[in-house]
Amino acid sequence: MNEAKEFIEQNIQELLKTIPSGRKGVITTSTDLQESLENVWLAIESLPEIPELKIEVLGQVDRMLPADAIMATNSSSYRSSQLSGNVKHKNRLLSMHFMMPPVARAVELMTCGETDKAILEFLTVKLREYGLSPYLVERESTGFIYNRIWAAIKRESLYVVAQGVASPETVDNIYKETMGTQHGPFRLMDQVGLDVVLDIEEHYAKEREGIPEEPRELLRKMVAQGKLGRKSGEGFYNDYNK
Repeated sequence: MNEAKEFIEQNIQELLKTIPSGRKGVITTSTDLQESLENVWLAIESLPEIPELKIEVLGQVDRMLPADAIMATNSSSYRSSQLSGNVKHKNRLLSMHFMMPPVARAVELMTCGETDKAILEFLTVKLREYGLSPYLVERESTGFIYNRIWAAIKRESLYVVAQGVASPETVDNIYKETMGTQHGPFRLMDQVGLDVVLDIEEHYAKEREGIPEEPRELLRKMVAQGKLGRKSGEGFYNDYNK
């Protein structure tokens, strides 16, 4: 929890600059799930990409949440219908995926297949009040809209390095120069966590034929070495403790 609060404090001022009417809210934390869900109108699950864990916790949230509250999963690769096995009130469940870094204000909304349309319509309006830019996914999709595009870029970048065509730094530099972005694919993967990136890639590979093995082999090797990115101090870059 402390790390989460520190992350918010590090990013909040830059985020507020992008929202003219924005103001800092009150951050509270708790290790008591029931206490955390009292009097809320929206609960968002943001656990690691481990489906069994998400299924268990979403079921608990469904039982504890106020009857008129909305619940969502922030999973980047699992459809909410795949995680709803223990959810009784599926009409209030949806996928709601936020982008990184936080200054990227886009958020994708996707039905679980049974989501009340009124909830999706409500959120496309309500989220704009918080300075977010909601995008509605027209049908269930593994990876939403942006993540499917990003997955292709990320996977091919890993493939380039795995084949010895270029270093992570070279890939990032040419990507930043041509796309006009602040960070390249490898710096961004380090920020997300290479274990998380690997989990996502493994899931894509299970759902689709023809995805090359080499990018996942590279990630497996790095994760086995404890190189998880920024959170472990070393990933494709090793300057996080400086």
